[in-house]
Amino acid sequence: MKIAVSGFGTVGQGVAEVLLRRRDFLTGRYGEMPQIVLAMDSRTYAADPEGLDLQALIDRKKETGSVGKTGYSDSAELLSRTDYDMLIEVTPTDIKTGGAGLKNITRALESGKDVITVNKGPLALRFCELIGLARKNGCKFRFEGTVGGAMPIINLCHENLVGEHIRSIRGIFNGTCNYILSKMDKGQPYEQALKEAQQLGYAETDPTNDVEGYDTAAKVTILANSVFHKKVTVNDVKITGISKITAEAVAQAASHNMVIRLIGEVSETKLEVSPRLIPVGHPLSISGTLNIAQIEADLAGPITITGRGAGKIETASAILSDLIAILDERRGHA
Repeated sequence: MKIAVSGFGTVGQGVAEVLLRRRDFLTGRYGEMPQIVLAMDSRTYAADPEGLDLQALIDRKKETGSVGKTGYSDSAELLSRTDYDMLIEVTPTDIKTGGAGLKNITRALESGKDVITVNKGPLALRFCELIGLARKNGCKFRFEGTVGGAMPIINLCHENLVGEHIRSIRGIFNGTCNYILSKMDKGQPYEQALKEAQQLGYAETDPTNDVEGYDTAAKVTILANSVFHKKVTVNDVKITGISKITAEAVAQAASHNMVIRLIGEVSETKLEVSPRLIPVGHPLSISGTLNIAQIEADLAGPITITGRGAGKIETASAILSDLIAILDERRGHA
């Protein structure tokens, strides 16, 4: 298996680290180690048809900030002239246009390559088109890490809960918002909590996608299309963020033994992101940066899952699970 990685930043390095950690497992299971033959960051690339030295690649990125000495202008064109079997797409999310990730995924699927992505933008905007392209060209297309990072929700619904009628999914899908609201529970004003989240690296310099609910809306869109077989985009989601939540509102909730949490919800009739009052002690009242989801199934009833929604190794663990699933299916493993 020859792999191209587009977006060799934090998560891309995590992918390389996880492959190194699981070298013995992968070699034992498949008789050989999957090889990264192309790695691209935002400016440079490194390529070797025999497989790049992953540790050297990681070290070079850490020391120089680049994966190679050679620049490029068009990542999709670079993919077109590379011999590879699978694309791992981990470029930064662009919810407005899909960004380079959309071009890279489209080019790979058009070329009959399997794709794993954790990039929410392309799926939030062009889910049905990309799924159709994968089916048309006989490609495997998996995206567990797009919702909840290391929290296994998409594959859980498709594989472990196959045969269930899933009535609804609702949860906390943005750790930044949950951190801010958790701090507000303790009396911090919104602006101070946001600044602290930025200082700790939980929030971007421009936190709009997180605090205005767009990031959660992208994840809700992916669940709606993937689990509920809808044909929607992020523009179909009713979105209310947390930036207008006041200390008075938080205190009022606390006086009724409640907390305010940003909840994304999808069902047959609902597609919404909004702050909700949650009883203290309820699974969705969790504090901190964890993600959590409640799946309501007709036979199994409510199922609650939680996990880290970000982090290079955590997100790479979701990519690894998708990689193993594709390799198993391609090679006929039980």
